[in-house]
Amino acid sequence: MGTIIARKRKDGTTAHLAQLLIKRAGAIVHREAQTFDRKQAAAAWLEKREKELAKPGGLERLRAPDPPLSDVIDRYTDESIKKIGRTKAQVLRAIKAYDIANKPCSEITSADVIAFANQLVVKVTPQTVGNYLSHLAAVFAVAKPAWSYPLAQTAMKDALVVAKRLGVSSKSRERDRRPTLEELDKIMEYFGERLSRRPSSIPMQKIIGFAIFSTRRLEEITRISWRDLDVEGSRVRVRDMKNPGEKIGNDVWCDLPPEALQIVVSMPKRSKEIFPYSGDAIGTNFTRTCQFLEIIDLHLHDLRHDGVSRLFEIGRNIPQVAAVSGHRSWSSLKRYTHLRQTGDKYADWKWLRVITNPSGAAANLRANLT
Repeated sequence: MGTIIARKRKDGTTAHLAQLLIKRAGAIVHREAQTFDRKQAAAAWLEKREKELAKPGGLERLRAPDPPLSDVIDRYTDESIKKIGRTKAQVLRAIKAYDIANKPCSEITSADVIAFANQLVVKVTPQTVGNYLSHLAAVFAVAKPAWSYPLAQTAMKDALVVAKRLGVSSKSRERDRRPTLEELDKIMEYFGERLSRRPSSIPMQKIIGFAIFSTRRLEEITRISWRDLDVEGSRVRVRDMKNPGEKIGNDVWCDLPPEALQIVVSMPKRSKEIFPYSGDAIGTNFTRTCQFLEIIDLHLHDLRHDGVSRLFEIGRNIPQVAAVSGHRSWSSLKRYTHLRQTGDKYADWKWLRVITNPSGAAANLRANLT
Protein backbone atom coordinates (compact mmCIF):
# COMPACT_ATOMS: atom_id res chain seq x y z
CA MET A 1 0.00 0.00 0.00
CA GLY A 2 1.05 3.62 -0.46
CA THR A 3 1.19 6.61 1.85
CA ILE A 4 1.92 10.30 1.37
CA ILE A 5 3.80 12.25 4.03
CA ALA A 6 3.99 16.05 3.99
CA ARG A 7 7.28 17.54 5.15
CA LYS A 8 8.38 21.13 5.51
CA ARG A 9 11.56 22.14 3.71
CA LYS A 10 14.04 24.67 5.07
CA ASP A 11 12.83 27.22 2.56
CA GLY A 12 9.28 26.95 3.93
CA THR A 13 7.82 24.97 1.03
CA THR A 14 6.14 21.61 1.49
CA ALA A 15 7.45 18.36 0.03
CA HIS A 16 5.20 15.36 -0.41
CA LEU A 17 6.96 12.03 0.07
CA ALA A 18 5.11 9.21 -1.65
CA GLN A 19 6.04 5.83 -0.16
CA LEU A 20 5.09 2.49 -1.61
CA LEU A 21 5.38 -0.68 0.49
CA ILE A 22 4.48 -4.18 -0.65
CA LYS A 23 4.34 -7.17 1.70
CA ARG A 24 4.00 -10.84 0.99
CA ALA A 25 3.28 -13.25 3.89
CA GLY A 26 4.08 -10.50 6.38
CA ALA A 27 7.46 -9.78 4.86
CA ILE A 28 8.41 -6.64 2.95
CA VAL A 29 9.24 -7.63 -0.64
CA HIS A 30 9.44 -4.18 -2.20
CA ARG A 31 9.83 -0.60 -1.06
CA GLU A 32 10.27 2.59 -3.05
CA ALA A 33 9.69 6.32 -2.54
CA GLN A 34 9.68 9.54 -4.50
CA THR A 35 9.29 13.19 -3.51
CA PHE A 36 6.94 15.66 -5.22
CA ASP A 37 6.13 19.33 -4.82
CA ARG A 38 2.39 18.75 -5.15
CA LYS A 39 0.24 16.22 -3.30
CA GLN A 40 -1.77 15.51 -6.45
CA ALA A 41 1.41 14.51 -8.32
CA ALA A 42 2.43 12.19 -5.47
CA ALA A 43 -1.00 10.56 -5.47
CA ALA A 44 -0.92 10.09 -9.24
CA TRP A 45 2.50 8.46 -9.03
CA LEU A 46 1.37 6.09 -6.29
CA GLU A 47 -1.69 5.07 -8.24
CA LYS A 48 0.35 4.46 -11.38
CA ARG A 49 3.05 2.43 -9.60
CA GLU A 50 0.49 0.32 -7.70
CA LYS A 51 -1.23 -0.58 -10.98
CA GLU A 52 2.08 -1.41 -12.67
CA LEU A 53 3.25 -3.66 -9.85
CA ALA A 54 -0.16 -5.34 -9.55
CA LYS A 55 0.09 -6.63 -13.10
CA PRO A 56 1.26 -10.24 -13.57
CA GLY A 57 5.04 -10.34 -13.32
CA GLY A 58 5.23 -6.75 -12.07
CA LEU A 59 7.46 -7.48 -9.09
CA GLU A 60 9.53 -9.97 -11.05
CA ARG A 61 10.34 -7.29 -13.59
CA LEU A 62 11.81 -5.16 -10.81
CA ARG A 63 14.33 -7.89 -10.06
CA ALA A 64 15.20 -8.44 -13.73
CA PRO A 65 18.67 -7.30 -14.81
CA ASP A 66 18.80 -3.88 -16.41
CA PRO A 67 22.32 -3.45 -17.81
CA PRO A 68 23.52 -0.56 -19.97
CA LEU A 69 23.19 -1.01 -23.72
CA SER A 70 26.96 -1.42 -24.08
CA ASP A 71 26.83 -4.62 -22.00
CA VAL A 72 23.99 -5.97 -24.15
CA ILE A 73 26.02 -5.29 -27.28
CA ASP A 74 28.96 -7.20 -25.77
CA ARG A 75 26.76 -10.14 -24.88
CA TYR A 76 25.21 -10.15 -28.34
CA THR A 77 28.60 -10.33 -30.04
CA ASP A 78 30.03 -12.84 -27.54
CA GLU A 79 27.13 -15.30 -27.62
CA SER A 80 26.15 -15.10 -31.27
CA ILE A 81 26.88 -18.47 -32.88
CA LYS A 82 26.29 -16.89 -36.25
CA LYS A 83 29.48 -15.29 -37.45
CA ILE A 84 29.10 -11.52 -37.23
CA GLY A 85 30.40 -9.80 -40.32
CA ARG A 86 33.38 -7.48 -40.16
CA THR A 87 31.32 -4.36 -40.91
CA LYS A 88 28.61 -5.19 -38.38
CA ALA A 89 31.18 -5.87 -35.67
CA GLN A 90 32.88 -2.53 -36.34
CA VAL A 91 29.54 -0.69 -36.21
CA LEU A 92 28.53 -2.27 -32.91
CA ARG A 93 31.89 -1.37 -31.39
CA ALA A 94 31.49 2.20 -32.60
CA ILE A 95 28.01 2.52 -31.07
CA LYS A 96 29.47 1.80 -27.63
CA ALA A 97 31.25 5.18 -27.76
CA TYR A 98 27.96 7.13 -27.86
CA ASP A 99 25.80 8.31 -24.95
CA ILE A 100 23.01 5.85 -25.69
CA ALA A 101 25.35 2.95 -24.86
CA ASN A 102 25.60 4.12 -21.24
CA LYS A 103 21.85 4.17 -20.61
CA PRO A 104 20.13 1.25 -18.85
CA CYS A 105 17.91 -0.79 -21.16
CA SER A 106 14.71 0.20 -19.38
CA GLU A 107 15.38 3.90 -19.94
CA ILE A 108 16.03 3.77 -23.69
CA THR A 109 13.17 5.25 -25.68
CA SER A 110 12.62 5.96 -29.36
CA ALA A 111 13.66 9.55 -28.62
CA ASP A 112 17.06 8.28 -27.42
CA VAL A 113 17.55 6.32 -30.63
CA ILE A 114 16.62 9.36 -32.71
CA ALA A 115 19.04 11.49 -30.69
CA PHE A 116 21.75 8.93 -31.43
CA ALA A 117 20.88 9.02 -35.14
CA ASN A 118 21.09 12.81 -35.11
CA GLN A 119 24.55 12.58 -33.57
CA LEU A 120 25.62 10.23 -36.34
CA VAL A 121 24.23 12.17 -39.30
CA VAL A 122 26.48 15.12 -38.46
CA LYS A 123 29.48 12.91 -39.26
CA VAL A 124 28.23 10.38 -41.82
CA THR A 125 25.66 10.05 -44.60
CA PRO A 126 22.02 9.07 -44.00
CA GLN A 127 22.83 5.76 -45.72
CA THR A 128 25.47 5.02 -43.08
CA VAL A 129 23.06 6.04 -40.31
CA GLY A 130 20.59 3.54 -41.74
CA ASN A 131 23.24 0.81 -41.54
CA TYR A 132 24.03 1.69 -37.91
CA LEU A 133 20.38 1.57 -36.90
CA SER A 134 19.86 -1.70 -38.77
CA HIS A 135 22.71 -3.39 -36.89
CA LEU A 136 21.55 -1.94 -33.57
CA ALA A 137 18.02 -3.19 -34.26
CA ALA A 138 19.40 -6.74 -34.32
CA VAL A 139 20.51 -6.28 -30.69
CA PHE A 140 17.09 -4.90 -29.71
CA ALA A 141 15.41 -7.88 -31.37
CA VAL A 142 17.04 -10.49 -29.12
CA ALA A 143 17.72 -8.65 -25.84
CA LYS A 144 14.32 -9.20 -24.22
CA PRO A 145 13.30 -12.64 -25.56
CA ALA A 146 16.78 -14.11 -25.06
CA TRP A 147 17.99 -12.52 -21.81
CA SER A 148 14.95 -10.72 -20.32
CA TYR A 149 16.64 -7.34 -20.65
CA PRO A 150 14.01 -4.55 -20.73
CA LEU A 151 15.04 -3.24 -24.13
CA ALA A 152 11.90 -2.31 -26.07
CA GLN A 153 11.72 -3.41 -29.70
CA THR A 154 8.86 -0.98 -30.22
CA ALA A 155 11.22 1.90 -29.39
CA MET A 156 13.57 0.83 -32.14
CA LYS A 157 10.76 0.23 -34.65
CA ASP A 158 9.30 3.67 -33.96
CA ALA A 159 12.73 5.28 -34.25
CA LEU A 160 13.40 3.61 -37.62
CA VAL A 161 10.18 5.06 -39.00
CA VAL A 162 10.87 8.54 -37.63
CA ALA A 163 14.50 8.60 -38.81
CA LYS A 164 13.45 7.65 -42.31
CA ARG A 165 10.61 10.22 -42.42
CA LEU A 166 12.95 12.97 -41.21
CA GLY A 167 15.65 12.01 -43.72
CA VAL A 168 18.13 11.23 -40.97
CA SER A 169 18.53 7.70 -42.33
CA SER A 170 17.96 6.10 -45.69
CA LYS A 171 18.69 2.92 -47.59
CA SER A 172 22.14 2.44 -49.03
CA ARG A 173 22.47 3.56 -52.60
CA GLU A 174 23.66 1.00 -55.09
CA ARG A 175 27.28 1.70 -55.93
CA ASP A 176 28.33 1.66 -59.55
CA ARG A 177 32.02 2.47 -58.99
CA ARG A 178 34.33 0.32 -61.09
CA PRO A 179 38.13 0.40 -61.22
CA THR A 180 39.72 1.61 -64.41
CA LEU A 181 42.57 -0.36 -65.94
CA GLU A 182 44.87 2.56 -65.14
CA GLU A 183 43.90 2.41 -61.46
CA LEU A 184 44.39 -1.35 -61.38
CA ASP A 185 47.80 -0.96 -63.02
CA LYS A 186 48.89 1.32 -60.17
CA ILE A 187 47.52 -1.03 -57.52
CA MET A 188 49.00 -4.18 -59.05
CA GLU A 189 52.37 -2.48 -59.57
CA TYR A 190 52.42 -1.39 -55.93
CA PHE A 191 51.64 -4.85 -54.59
CA GLY A 192 54.10 -6.44 -57.01
CA GLU A 193 56.91 -4.28 -55.72
CA ARG A 194 55.95 -5.11 -52.14
CA LEU A 195 55.92 -8.84 -52.92
CA SER A 196 59.39 -8.60 -54.43
CA ARG A 197 60.64 -7.03 -51.19
CA ARG A 198 58.65 -9.34 -48.90
CA PRO A 199 57.87 -12.67 -50.56
CA SER A 200 55.93 -13.80 -47.47
CA SER A 201 53.41 -10.94 -47.70
CA ILE A 202 49.78 -11.50 -48.72
CA PRO A 203 49.54 -12.15 -52.48
CA MET A 204 47.23 -9.19 -53.02
CA GLN A 205 47.64 -9.34 -56.80
CA LYS A 206 46.12 -12.81 -56.92
CA ILE A 207 43.36 -11.93 -54.48
CA ILE A 208 42.43 -8.82 -56.47
CA GLY A 209 42.35 -10.82 -59.69
CA PHE A 210 40.28 -13.59 -58.11
CA ALA A 211 37.83 -11.05 -56.66
CA ILE A 212 37.25 -9.62 -60.13
CA PHE A 213 37.02 -12.81 -62.19
CA SER A 214 35.18 -14.95 -59.62
CA THR A 215 32.88 -12.08 -58.43
CA ARG A 216 33.28 -13.38 -54.89
CA ARG A 217 32.92 -11.28 -51.74
CA LEU A 218 35.96 -10.88 -49.49
CA GLU A 219 34.54 -12.97 -46.63
CA GLU A 220 33.75 -15.74 -49.14
CA ILE A 221 37.24 -15.65 -50.65
CA THR A 222 38.93 -16.24 -47.30
CA ARG A 223 36.58 -19.16 -46.47
CA ILE A 224 36.93 -21.18 -49.65
CA SER A 225 38.79 -24.44 -48.99
CA TRP A 226 40.53 -26.85 -51.33
CA ARG A 227 37.93 -29.52 -50.59
CA ASP A 228 35.28 -27.20 -51.99
CA LEU A 229 37.06 -26.85 -55.34
CA ASP A 230 35.84 -28.87 -58.33
CA VAL A 231 38.53 -28.37 -60.96
CA GLU A 232 36.90 -30.58 -63.60
CA GLY A 233 33.58 -28.82 -63.19
CA SER A 234 35.29 -25.42 -62.96
CA ARG A 235 33.26 -24.50 -59.92
CA VAL A 236 33.64 -23.89 -56.20
CA ARG A 237 31.32 -24.40 -53.26
CA VAL A 238 30.78 -21.17 -51.35
CA ARG A 239 29.74 -22.01 -47.81
CA ASP A 240 27.37 -19.79 -45.83
CA MET A 241 26.83 -17.47 -48.76
CA LYS A 242 25.33 -14.13 -47.84
CA ASN A 243 21.66 -13.64 -48.70
CA PRO A 244 18.89 -11.36 -47.44
CA GLY A 245 17.55 -14.04 -45.12
CA GLU A 246 19.85 -16.62 -43.55
CA LYS A 247 23.40 -17.38 -44.62
CA ILE A 248 24.34 -20.14 -42.18
CA GLY A 249 24.08 -23.44 -44.05
CA ASN A 250 23.49 -21.63 -47.34
CA ASP A 251 26.16 -23.52 -49.31
CA VAL A 252 26.12 -22.73 -53.02
CA TRP A 253 28.10 -24.13 -55.93
CA CYS A 254 29.29 -21.26 -58.13
CA ASP A 255 30.88 -21.50 -61.55
CA LEU A 256 34.45 -20.29 -61.91
CA PRO A 257 35.33 -18.43 -65.12
CA PRO A 258 38.58 -19.70 -66.68
CA GLU A 259 40.64 -16.81 -65.33
CA ALA A 260 39.44 -17.40 -61.78
CA LEU A 261 40.18 -21.13 -61.99
CA GLN A 262 43.69 -20.44 -63.28
CA ILE A 263 44.38 -18.17 -60.31
CA VAL A 264 43.14 -20.82 -57.86
CA VAL A 265 45.25 -23.67 -59.26
CA SER A 266 48.32 -21.39 -59.13
CA MET A 267 47.99 -21.10 -55.34
CA PRO A 268 50.22 -23.33 -53.16
CA LYS A 269 48.45 -25.88 -50.99
CA ARG A 270 49.84 -24.77 -47.64
CA SER A 271 46.56 -24.66 -45.77
CA LYS A 272 43.03 -26.04 -45.97
CA GLU A 273 41.89 -22.67 -47.34
CA ILE A 274 42.89 -21.56 -50.81
CA PHE A 275 43.45 -18.01 -49.59
CA PRO A 276 44.40 -18.49 -45.90
CA TYR A 277 44.54 -14.84 -44.95
CA SER A 278 42.63 -12.50 -42.67
CA GLY A 279 39.81 -10.61 -44.32
CA ASP A 280 40.58 -7.60 -42.13
CA ALA A 281 44.21 -7.62 -43.26
CA ILE A 282 43.25 -7.88 -46.93
CA GLY A 283 40.69 -5.10 -46.67
CA THR A 284 43.07 -2.83 -44.79
CA ASN A 285 45.84 -3.46 -47.32
CA PHE A 286 43.59 -2.53 -50.22
CA THR A 287 42.14 0.59 -48.56
CA ARG A 288 45.49 1.97 -47.44
CA THR A 289 47.04 1.33 -50.83
CA CYS A 290 44.25 3.23 -52.59
CA GLN A 291 44.73 6.12 -50.17
CA PHE A 292 48.50 6.10 -50.75
CA LEU A 293 48.04 6.04 -54.53
CA GLU A 294 45.35 8.75 -54.30
CA ILE A 295 42.73 6.54 -55.92
CA ILE A 296 39.46 8.07 -54.78
CA ASP A 297 36.37 6.18 -53.59
CA LEU A 298 37.38 2.68 -54.62
CA HIS A 299 36.36 -0.16 -52.31
CA LEU A 300 37.47 -3.77 -52.46
CA HIS A 301 33.82 -4.81 -52.87
CA ASP A 302 33.69 -2.74 -56.08
CA LEU A 303 35.75 -5.49 -57.71
CA ARG A 304 32.75 -7.83 -57.42
CA HIS A 305 30.59 -5.25 -59.20
CA ASP A 306 33.24 -4.94 -61.88
CA GLY A 307 33.39 -8.71 -62.33
CA VAL A 308 29.62 -9.07 -62.67
CA SER A 309 29.51 -6.18 -65.14
CA ARG A 310 32.28 -7.79 -67.18
CA LEU A 311 30.32 -11.02 -67.55
CA PHE A 312 27.41 -9.14 -69.13
CA GLU A 313 29.80 -7.15 -71.30
CA ILE A 314 31.26 -10.32 -72.80
CA GLY A 315 27.78 -11.57 -73.66
CA ARG A 316 26.69 -13.74 -70.74
CA ASN A 317 22.96 -13.83 -69.99
CA ILE A 318 21.34 -13.50 -66.54
CA PRO A 319 21.23 -17.24 -65.71
CA GLN A 320 24.87 -17.64 -66.72
CA VAL A 321 25.96 -14.65 -64.66
CA ALA A 322 23.91 -15.81 -61.65
CA ALA A 323 25.65 -19.19 -61.86
CA VAL A 324 28.94 -17.36 -61.24
CA SER A 325 27.88 -14.61 -58.83
CA GLY A 326 25.46 -16.73 -56.79
CA HIS A 327 22.63 -14.19 -56.93
CA ARG A 328 19.42 -15.92 -55.88
CA SER A 329 17.20 -13.30 -57.45
CA TRP A 330 17.73 -12.60 -61.10
CA SER A 331 15.91 -9.29 -60.66
CA SER A 332 18.89 -8.00 -58.68
CA LEU A 333 21.04 -8.52 -61.79
CA LYS A 334 18.81 -6.56 -64.13
CA ARG A 335 20.61 -3.31 -63.46
CA TYR A 336 23.71 -4.78 -65.08
CA THR A 337 21.91 -5.67 -68.32
CA HIS A 338 21.63 -2.02 -69.39
CA LEU A 339 25.41 -1.66 -69.78
CA ARG A 340 26.29 -0.05 -73.07
CA GLN A 341 29.89 -1.17 -73.16
CA THR A 342 30.60 -4.45 -74.91
CA GLY A 343 33.70 -6.60 -75.15
CA ASP A 344 36.15 -7.85 -72.55
CA LYS A 345 37.77 -5.09 -70.56
CA TYR A 346 40.40 -7.58 -69.45
CA ALA A 347 41.28 -9.05 -72.84
CA ASP A 348 45.07 -9.21 -73.07
CA TRP A 349 45.35 -7.75 -69.56
CA LYS A 350 49.06 -7.86 -68.85
CA TRP A 351 48.61 -8.77 -65.17
CA LEU A 352 46.81 -12.00 -65.97
CA ARG A 353 50.15 -13.68 -66.68
CA VAL A 354 51.36 -12.63 -63.24
CA ILE A 355 48.40 -13.76 -61.18
CA THR A 356 47.99 -17.15 -62.88
CA ASN A 357 51.59 -18.21 -62.26
CA PRO A 358 52.57 -20.10 -59.09
CA SER A 359 53.08 -18.02 -55.94
CA GLY A 360 56.50 -16.49 -55.75
CA ALA A 361 56.78 -15.98 -59.48
CA ALA A 362 54.68 -12.83 -59.53
CA ALA A 363 57.43 -10.47 -58.49
CA ASN A 364 59.81 -11.87 -61.09
CA LEU A 365 57.24 -11.74 -63.86
CA ARG A 366 56.36 -8.17 -62.99
CA ALA A 367 59.71 -7.00 -64.23
CA ASN A 368 59.13 -8.65 -67.62
CA LEU A 369 55.81 -6.93 -68.27
CA THR A 370 55.72 -4.56 -71.19
